[in-house]
Amino acid sequence: MPHMPATGVSGLDLYVKADDGRWRWLGVGQPQENKTNTSTLASGLPEGRREFLLYLPLYNGVRPPSRPFGCPSGVSSVELGVPEGRVVDKTAARTEGRRKPIVFYGTSITQGGCASRPGMVHTAILGRRLDRPVINLGFSGNGRMEPEMATLLADLDPAVYVLDCLPNMLAAEVTERVEPFVRTLRKAHPETPIVLAEDRLYSNGTVLPGPRKRNADSHAALKMAYDHLLAGGIKGLYYLPGAVQLGDDGEGTVDGSHPTDLGFLRMADAFAPVLTEALKQASEKSRRPAVR
Repeated sequence: MPHMPATGVSGLDLYVKADDGRWRWLGVGQPQENKTNTSTLASGLPEGRREFLLYLPLYNGVRPPSRPFGCPSGVSSVELGVPEGRVVDKTAARTEGRRKPIVFYGTSITQGGCASRPGMVHTAILGRRLDRPVINLGFSGNGRMEPEMATLLADLDPAVYVLDCLPNMLAAEVTERVEPFVRTLRKAHPETPIVLAEDRLYSNGTVLPGPRKRNADSHAALKMAYDHLLAGGIKGLYYLPGAVQLGDDGEGTVDGSHPTDLGFLRMADAFAPVLTEALKQASEKSRRPAVR
């Protein structure tokens, strides 16, 4: 991927919970060789127990030594070492209200293209800010809301669904697929909030009419589907406009489409209020006494 740093494609990213209770970046494992890498993520840590988050690569993966033809390339194993006398334990479970994950379903942007480090994709930033597990179902070149994917996502039990598929969908596909997709999720999860996100604006769309029209057409189709779902009695829906996601200066992408770290930080800033409100409403519903 010529437009994405190797540290994002194949690196490891380590965060630590600091004394102020916030997640802080600690170190990155930089890929140096084609097949085998050894990297020190952190050294010289003071004595004491700390909580860590280790993010795996955004694109590279672990595969069997003899992979089937056509499978993505990857490595056969990943090992984590600590100095003699140090111990790695499982972290304590989150509190009851924060155990359910946020599920993001989308495209290469959701997957993390083109963050410089795995921890810089907006889904990871939001996971740290909201102290929530995140399931990132971003698929490069895909994320087109096929009905089979709705059935698979309905098997999950998240705190919130975030549907962010418009970068890989034309307006006609949005019109055809969004409403059935949402209804499938709502049938399986009557109370779970669902966020419908417009795609970010193409950075060159301020000048080029083609990208601008594609954004406008798909946004209009998504807004129509959202309004129709509301009119049909579907509750717990949230809508995130695309214009607020990358800023208005055109500096948030590497290619007009995929965010840089700046773009992902801005996306996290745009998603955070919507997710905070959705999580708040979901929490209030879960505390209501059952009606007999």
